[in-house]
Amino acid sequence: MSKTFAQNRDTLHKLAEEVVSPARVKATGNEIALEATPGGFGTPPFPDGGLVRVDGTNLVTRAADGAETSEPLDVDPAHTARLADFFAFAWGVLETLRAEAAEPSDIHLWPEHFDVAFEDREVTYGGSPGDENHAEPYLYVAPWAAPEPGPEWNATGFSGAEAPWTDEAAALAFFRARRGMLHP
Repeated sequence: MSKTFAQNRDTLHKLAEEVVSPARVKATGNEIALEATPGGFGTPPFPDGGLVRVDGTNLVTRAADGAETSEPLDVDPAHTARLADFFAFAWGVLETLRAEAAEPSDIHLWPEHFDVAFEDREVTYGGSPGDENHAEPYLYVAPWAAPEPGPEWNATGFSGAEAPWTDEAAALAFFRARRGMLHP
């Protein structure tokens, strides 16, 4: 039986939470955040030079001495490539938005929700490959305090706004419009 995009995403989400992020915690003591990487996602390099990442349909582990091992994953190559494309897209859009931000945090891929995001002035800007409320990838703006009700604040499952994954211009327009509403 072939996996749907959502099933494939959920498999990789579980891997991020149970394998990749714990490897970073073990290497650093307390860091859980991941990053988008070519072909997938993974840890930043550990203090000793090692890392763990998903590269396409493989789990790659690099030891401190630079030796790499690769283990095949039971994931669909096309769905995994689509997920990697979404993470790369969202990361790039967020980098552009972050460069305009007043007090931005770093961009991270968070294993708990399996999303890429950064914060600026008590608002989270991010992209999710989908979740229990969304079958498809989406972009979101989540103010820490619930915004005044209005059609622009259309999120399902959280207080904020969401938009589908389309193109860079539409994504930036979505983020900038919501930022302008929250911080005129």
